[in-house]
Amino acid sequence: MTLEQLRIFIAVAEREHLTRAADALALTPSAVSASLRALEERYDTPLFHRMGRGIQLNDAGRLFLAEARATLAAARNAELALAELAGLQRGTLAVHASQTIASYWLPPLLLAFHRRHPLIALGLTIGNTSSVAQAVRDGLADLGLVEDGVDAPELAATVVAQDRLVAVVAPSHPWADGRAVDADALRAADWILREPGSGTRSAFETRLAALGIAPAQLRVALALPSNEAVRSAAMAGPYATVVSELVVAPHLQAGLLCRVNLDLPPRPFSLLQHRQRLPSRAALALAQVLAGQGGIEAA
Repeated sequence: MTLEQLRIFIAVAEREHLTRAADALALTPSAVSASLRALEERYDTPLFHRMGRGIQLNDAGRLFLAEARATLAAARNAELALAELAGLQRGTLAVHASQTIASYWLPPLLLAFHRRHPLIALGLTIGNTSSVAQAVRDGLADLGLVEDGVDAPELAATVVAQDRLVAVVAPSHPWADGRAVDADALRAADWILREPGSGTRSAFETRLAALGIAPAQLRVALALPSNEAVRSAAMAGPYATVVSELVVAPHLQAGLLCRVNLDLPPRPFSLLQHRQRLPSRAALALAQVLAGQGGIEAA
């Protein structure tokens, strides 16, 4: 069994989809399939149910997934320990970030870090708040960046920036005229929102609670897994949505979307680290770059 086989197995197990796992690993689907088959045949233990073109973890696969994650995390820690002997002249750094941060706020900061430490290999994985926090818990991410906070005692969260949420609609929507929007109007509207588990949706639901609105009272037509999909859907139809201002700033300026007269409080961008794992020097160096943005609004 090789670490590469474990890495491939984990990617497929987390996505339960060969092609998406292959894309994430920059491998061909046939290479991914062959690696899984070799692992199962070597130990005479099927790890997946194969149903037509679909693939799903079986009981053995679910048990093995926990061990595979722990083994891969331990291997990464061993590699980092050796790399630390040469200071910041070599090494790897795994960063997981939620979509808004990874797509709109983080890239210039990663470039700034790369200019300072060009021999540190940076890896960025994009998820939502829940998956990022889980990656830090499991040791698959050295650092995590999420919108708002997480309820996880084993993780330390440091605010590194402030973001602004905005409600937006297409120019043809009745709310595009700037009229005040009250709780009854919010309940009566049709919405396109991010998926449950995303920081954007969590922050919006917190604001709704302050207005006396339960999330189940909203008429949600679609829940979509990316900011870009939510934005496009709002532009195409008579729906309202809530996203980071970073996501829609050019579209607001171009008149393709209109800001709704709804007060939404700022939310923090938080850096997550595991309290019981000693951070690498590379992780500390990147954390310093990110913390240097504190007080600068992410807009």
